[in-house]
Amino acid sequence: MAALASSPAADRIAFDDFMKVDIRIGQVIKAETFPEARKPAYKLTIDFGDPIGVKRSSAQITRHYTIEQLTGRKVAAVVNFAPRQIGPFMSEVLTLGFPDADGEVVLAGVDRDAVIGGRLF
Repeated sequence: MAALASSPAADRIAFDDFMKVDIRIGQVIKAETFPEARKPAYKLTIDFGDPIGVKRSSAQITRHYTIEQLTGRKVAAVVNFAPRQIGPFMSEVLTLGFPDADGEVVLAGVDRDAVIGGRLF
């Protein structure tokens, strides 16, 4: 996965294409182990407020985060992808992160108190 960090920029897109991807800030209200996952992962329950509500996500973030560190944390996620079956779990949103030097995921976040459900622009 470390190769992703050094890959060239993707092709240019129009601003309207970017706006099709709905990225919101949510707050993790529950984090659980996901022993059935092929790669180490957590099952996250994330509150995005009204009108999106509570959604679930599978996230391969066990290297840098504990369940205790995740509960209450604000995370960015794509909320308008189709749900994806991950083993026995239905992941409804894509929690966003960046690779560290070893290719492990570091969560994308905010450095101030952003409103739950706020959309990235």
